[in-house]
Amino acid sequence: MSTEPVPSFEEVMALFIKNGEQIREMRLAQKETARIVEENALAQKREQKKWNKRFAEFGDRIGELIETMVRGGIVQLFQELGYTFTQCSRRGMSFREDAIGVHGEVDLFLEDGDYALLVEVKTKLTIGDIKEHIKRVKKYRLYADYRNDKRHFIAAVGGGVIDDNVRDYALKRGLFVIMQSGKNIEIIQPTDKPKVW
Repeated sequence: MSTEPVPSFEEVMALFIKNGEQIREMRLAQKETARIVEENALAQKREQKKWNKRFAEFGDRIGELIETMVRGGIVQLFQELGYTFTQCSRRGMSFREDAIGVHGEVDLFLEDGDYALLVEVKTKLTIGDIKEHIKRVKKYRLYADYRNDKRHFIAAVGGGVIDDNVRDYALKRGLFVIMQSGKNIEIIQPTDKPKVW
């Protein structure tokens, strides 16, 4: 048999108090850790917002640069292809008709009496961008019809970087492709006839 002394009531109570203080200290430490983690998460979120804003501004600047490069001689190049465009919108053209629920924005809009060209320009053009632009042109056709605008609409896409498969996708769907070619831009005509909306 063990002959260890049985702790007194006071000793047991002292142990409970000591353990209680340790538990309180642990809970306080947990609360402090949770507070620090939350502060760090908020700080990280603020930094992420700043970074996203800077990145978006940088992307906008690159987009403006690409649009400027594409816009540079675009009217003349299309005139060489037989289109008599005389005007090119500057930095986007918005359209909206709430009565039919149609709205959007076109990066470049070239026009003459019979035809108008809607151009979407991206830093790196993707197939998704082309699909969205086709939807945009269809919306613009609805907008034009509602306003009794009987012109023919054709479309083009342009970009600083255009992979071959993306270029081919656009051409097969009847869109012109505007891309960098050395110091100049070039316009590649659709595989068949340009799609007219």
